[in-house]
Amino acid sequence: MKRKWGAILLSTMLISSVALAACSSETANQDKGNTTKADDTKGVAATGFPIVQEPLKLKIFTRIAPSNGPFKDMPVFQEYEKMSNIQIEWIEAPTDGFNEKKNLLFASNELPDALYRSAITPLEAVRYGSGGQLIPLEKLIETHAPNLKKLMEEYPEIRSAITTPEGHIYAIPGIVTVGSARTDKKWINQEWLNKLNLKVPETTDELYEVLKAFRDQDPNGNGKKDELPMTARSASLIPTIAGSFGLDFQLGYNINLENDKVNIWMGSERNKEMLMYLNKLYSEKLLDPEIYTQKEAQYLTKQGSGNTGLFFDQTNNPMLDGKVEKQYVGIAPLKGPHGDRLQLAAPVPRDFGAFAITSVNKNPEATMRWIDYFYSDEGSTLLRFGRLGENYELRDGIPYYTDSFLATGNQSKITPYAGGGAPHIISEKVASFINPPQVQEAQKKLDPYMPKIRYAAPMFDEATAQKVNVLRNDIDKYYDEQSTKFIAGALSFDKWGEFQDTLKKMKIDELQKIYQDAYTSLKK
Repeated sequence: MKRKWGAILLSTMLISSVALAACSSETANQDKGNTTKADDTKGVAATGFPIVQEPLKLKIFTRIAPSNGPFKDMPVFQEYEKMSNIQIEWIEAPTDGFNEKKNLLFASNELPDALYRSAITPLEAVRYGSGGQLIPLEKLIETHAPNLKKLMEEYPEIRSAITTPEGHIYAIPGIVTVGSARTDKKWINQEWLNKLNLKVPETTDELYEVLKAFRDQDPNGNGKKDELPMTARSASLIPTIAGSFGLDFQLGYNINLENDKVNIWMGSERNKEMLMYLNKLYSEKLLDPEIYTQKEAQYLTKQGSGNTGLFFDQTNNPMLDGKVEKQYVGIAPLKGPHGDRLQLAAPVPRDFGAFAITSVNKNPEATMRWIDYFYSDEGSTLLRFGRLGENYELRDGIPYYTDSFLATGNQSKITPYAGGGAPHIISEKVASFINPPQVQEAQKKLDPYMPKIRYAAPMFDEATAQKVNVLRNDIDKYYDEQSTKFIAGALSFDKWGEFQDTLKKMKIDELQKIYQDAYTSLKK
């Protein structure tokens, strides 16, 4: 399918043996034999390629998604080895059981040189960093990561999200600057609206009436009551509707920030109103009765069937297989009973702990230069799209997969970004596959309601991180269980007081104070 795009890439890129600039703000000599000035002590080129004159080999541990092929066969790493003069020996671990294998590496102290797409948690970063198994990266970023440094200057929330209270950075994130890759769109069946002579709902009450019409008035025209008014992933149901009730997700948690005060809203009356609304939808069969039992594949099938009234997804790709994308349009967040209309968005530093360097690494400067390239648009294009001509083409300077390559269905075989969590930048210049015109139009409906800044989860010292981990394990599990029961009607709202009391017994006030202290420190 041919698509037209409205942004411009920095330049036409050569990804063969021609060298590319590592810093998007500087133009490096593209002669592979002529690098700019090298580091006097480590022999690492400050800019340009190759990164090192003498071949270098690194061992890197990574998570491999089910859809991926071997990393050594991916064009990005084959081409980048020629450019950088750095060869990677990949230690691959499948998604299932990955965390256990990661923990074993640290427990046994049998460490690789670096960890890639390894979803290192803030607690792990602090624990293994203060324990000496991960090295601090802040000085390396200053001297050997011009692309990442520039992004951290442009988006200060990146630094605050990855810096410990002691001032160290032990892991760097995947960074997303394009808004449409940070939101779940609200896709509604415009064909059904047209057939039933209904307007796009603007409020939660109007949505309720539209969903009833979808259920009762046979919008698919087959004479059966087989329409599915609304479905969602169970994990995203509350986040996609919470903004209509004034509930935000700051600091990586169920938190509202009001006049610099942290408010964990799980026991609030606004949350009760939201759960009662969702319970009304569920009890009247307006919300998918399989929402808590369906698998991901079933959810995607429902998107592609054309027989669903409303669903939520970041992009429109799940609709394409069923050729029903023209049925759906994105809509704005719904105005709730108190006039609230917030749009949830992931933070710019979206994927914490995407890359880290261990203490056994004898070449941290070269390693930092190696990973920094992927925080440029040129490097991200190579990572996400592969080889120019073979895997993608440029249209008005923007990379697109070629139709012939799309027909192979091998996108996830050529790039590590498929499966999520790769350390790189996703900007408008490299997001054509996930940000086509239909998605761009849907995002425009959300933009006026996006937060000015979305604070990521704060970094705590190890003792505090341990305490947060213990408190949240109990509180989060309880909230998930009870909110599900409230929505599904298995728990009466007469029990709301008991629910609030239990949260207090689980020390939710103590957890709120910890987040308050972290936020106060962040704002200093």
